[in-house]
Amino acid sequence: METPVGEPFAESAGEAVQTAVMSVRLILAIADAVRRHRQRQKGAEEELPPAEQAEQDAKGELKDLLPADITAALMADADWSQMALQLMALRAAGVDLEQLLPRVGEIAVSVRDQVAADKERVAKEGTGEWERMLRETLPAGPVREAILSSPTWPDIAATMAKLDERGVDVRQILASAHDEGLGVDQAVAKVLAAGEVPTTSRDALLSYGPLTEGLDPPRDLDLGDRARALNQLSISPQENARFARMLKEALPQHAREADLAVTARQWPLVAARMAKMESEGKPLAEHLAGLAKDSSWTQGRTDVGSRLVRAANHVLRHPPGEAPPAALPRVSTAAARLQSSTVGPTKGQAAKGQAPAEAGVAAHRQAGPSAKQGRTR
Repeated sequence: METPVGEPFAESAGEAVQTAVMSVRLILAIADAVRRHRQRQKGAEEELPPAEQAEQDAKGELKDLLPADITAALMADADWSQMALQLMALRAAGVDLEQLLPRVGEIAVSVRDQVAADKERVAKEGTGEWERMLRETLPAGPVREAILSSPTWPDIAATMAKLDERGVDVRQILASAHDEGLGVDQAVAKVLAAGEVPTTSRDALLSYGPLTEGLDPPRDLDLGDRARALNQLSISPQENARFARMLKEALPQHAREADLAVTARQWPLVAARMAKMESEGKPLAEHLAGLAKDSSWTQGRTDVGSRLVRAANHVLRHPPGEAPPAALPRVSTAAARLQSSTVGPTKGQAAKGQAPAEAGVAAHRQAGPSAKQGRTR
């Protein structure tokens, strides 16, 4: 039965009725199989009446015995002729259709209403439950980003729901699919990169270091577009808002500074780290509590929001209560002189042809000593 295009309620109702028709078709097929079996046992299986006559007779039998919407859908169904023949064969075999059909109608109505209710529930809940499972199960990276940004994500979520209903461990499947997805991502990237010079965005380059250690940010990271950056890092708006709230709760006396940190350009990277840690079961609130103990981030000439972003990232990268005092950036005079357009190399360097230590590294990228950690990028 066709339903008006662009009317979600009508489409849902139409699908519910069609499902009810499927249940009627199933019950009639089973009843007809029982009839045939009994008649074959007695050697008295009867010939079916002509299809056109059966359709007319069945239409009269259905009147007032089934709901109007289900009756109309039955007669519009491609298998209506077959169902009509089954009904008339049952009547000829001695089955009282006035007793059978109302019971079949009750089943069909139950199916119709159940499907409609499920449709309404799914429309309200959306894919939120499965998005949460996905974020809890898969680490941030190309696979998770690809799934959540895919046009087929609703279908993927629906499949996950069906598997879960049948007792399948969806988390285990996701973990396995993640490993396979990484292989696919690398294979496709290799083909696409053939003959091309790899490029990395300025944001990805400038963020390399403590802010991205242990994370896997995309090479085309665009922190200038907040919505896009969060999407690239697989962080939903709701998830981002929750992480921002956690930062504010950790600093009740610095609400203004927390707001500035959340609006800072590199905040999405802190949110990505929080999402990764949360998926690993780490206590975010206990980590963030370190910000109140070490207030060195409140001092300095640079933007306080940026300082708090770096401080939050610092405490998140260390066990709760064990983060050492954050190292302040220091300037390398040799590197600064090398990068300067007005100051040339010293005479000693010019004579010996020596380059300063870490030549070519911008002064602001050099930082003081920090505890060594394994880098997984």
